[in-house]
Amino acid sequence: MCGIAGWVSFDSAFDDRSADAIESMTSTMSRRGPDATGTFVRENVALGHRRLAVIDPAGGRQPMVATESCHEVALVYSGEIYNYTELRAELKARGRRFETRSDTEVLLLGYLEWGESIVERLNGMFAFAIWDQRQERLFLARDRFGIKPLYVYRIPSGIVFGSEPKAILAHPLADRTVTVDGLRELFAMTGQPGWSLWRDMDQVRPGTTLTVDRTGIAPYTYWSLQTRQHTDDIPTTVQHVRGLLDDIVERQLVSDVPLCVLLSGGLDSSTLTGLAAATDAATRQALRTFSVDFEDQEKTFVPDEIRDTPDAPFVREVIELVKTNHHRVALDQSALSRPSVRRAVVGARDIPAGLGDMDNSLYLLFRAIREQSTVALSGESADEIFGGYIWFHHPGSVNAENFPWLAFRSAFTADRFALLNRDLRAKLELDDFIADQYAVSRKAVEHLPGDDDREKRMRLISHQHLTRFLPMLLDRKDRASMAVGLEVRVPYCDHRLVDYVYNTPWSFKTFDGREKSLLREACGALVPQAVRDRVKSPYPTSQDPRYAASLAGQLSEILAHPDHPVFAIVDRQWAQAATEIPPDKMPGDVRAGLDRILDVYHWLDMYSPELLV
Repeated sequence: MCGIAGWVSFDSAFDDRSADAIESMTSTMSRRGPDATGTFVRENVALGHRRLAVIDPAGGRQPMVATESCHEVALVYSGEIYNYTELRAELKARGRRFETRSDTEVLLLGYLEWGESIVERLNGMFAFAIWDQRQERLFLARDRFGIKPLYVYRIPSGIVFGSEPKAILAHPLADRTVTVDGLRELFAMTGQPGWSLWRDMDQVRPGTTLTVDRTGIAPYTYWSLQTRQHTDDIPTTVQHVRGLLDDIVERQLVSDVPLCVLLSGGLDSSTLTGLAAATDAATRQALRTFSVDFEDQEKTFVPDEIRDTPDAPFVREVIELVKTNHHRVALDQSALSRPSVRRAVVGARDIPAGLGDMDNSLYLLFRAIREQSTVALSGESADEIFGGYIWFHHPGSVNAENFPWLAFRSAFTADRFALLNRDLRAKLELDDFIADQYAVSRKAVEHLPGDDDREKRMRLISHQHLTRFLPMLLDRKDRASMAVGLEVRVPYCDHRLVDYVYNTPWSFKTFDGREKSLLREACGALVPQAVRDRVKSPYPTSQDPRYAASLAGQLSEILAHPDHPVFAIVDRQWAQAATEIPPDKMPGDVRAGLDRILDVYHWLDMYSPELLV
């Protein structure tokens, strides 16, 4: 994994102050890379790296520098290249000599051999920067789905970059300004590509590279979802999906440090567990699994419109079948609502995301896992690929002229904007913004001749989830995990699998009358029958009213200071009324609003942004 940072400026020579600046930028990401740090400073460029050692701990130190034609080529890189052994063999056959076993050196020598086209050969999750002195050029690249983050900030005659905004904000030329434009996406959650909360800061888009030289900045899209005719029948499709998953999981189990699987008791994570256990059996390694739960949740669980069952019984069935070395991380409401935990999460994400106990519990789960493992496999993107979310199958959400995850209404989403300061809400024009983004998302989808209206609608929804919803989830997972130095791998994000399944007809994805038919048929034998039959259940949330009571108590303390900057964003009257609702009667959307307000409060305190609203 790791964190990267740096900048290039062509109108000034770097000096000792530049070295101090790159050290400051790099140090903001010490939790992403607790094992080592390094910098590279030359006349017009500075690169910084924090390392989490996973492959070849002794040999993969960065920045890694090679000399070609008497000029230096330097690399800083975050992520994993899963096909690095094949690339290494190919490079050796072409005369390249290696000094380490690391995928970092494969990436660097691959760039020397194939130039910028190296990205098209990579199977993995990555964000990297290469300074090529031969051409006085900085080359930035991000993986196809944006699994690893990469932010950029334009400066006169150059660019500043980092794995996280906090690294860029540590640069002396970057300011901490937030405008209405940034706040729109924060509250709308349309998954606007390239969005950053901070003014003049953007993300390098997934599947994209940036080339920076004296002539300017040139983006290039090397990969995007392509629409193709699917010619396989259902049995062949199922067989191909299984073959891909076998290969993907085997590749992603490679690690020189302890590895585990995140197990929720759902089809996605249970399938990964079964595949990993079967692969590990060949090498006689005990597979670790981890699950998160809330104290007494199983005893007191109440079904709602999106969760029929608690996770724990299904987790136990998987453990019994697969015989893993399992660890249950049980959390109580006091830990979930603790201000120090919230501040850690806000600091990890650099934004007031407002997901409350879902974010807090994820962070606490990862913190517990990190005591025993350095790498974890997780089931993100299976729902996006195979069509698992409830709103894929909810007519009102499918047919709405809106993003399905926004059109779907539950107790937690009745009015997501009610908490906003009325003047700010008027300026944000959120309904118009969402409509505009929806229109943009529709234009990005290519349909096949002969597709009927149903197929077109489901292709649109699949495309929106893979290009907009999934990146939001991946960013959440990356920030929470890397905040404790844990690498999380996402096998379902392998581009070969996504390419193939995206282009299967919707009727294939529901051929047994249920969601995720292809995955269930391909790998159902690996999981217990109860898991195979289980209805999709999203990430768990606490039902303990004491959590809501704690939020209300913390908000009451803020309300005692009516001039606090938080009320430039939050409606004070709404906040006051929310604290007066009995915790056991508090609606889900109100509780979600309290979470958002407390996130905003801590974010303002930690980042001191200039709000131009």
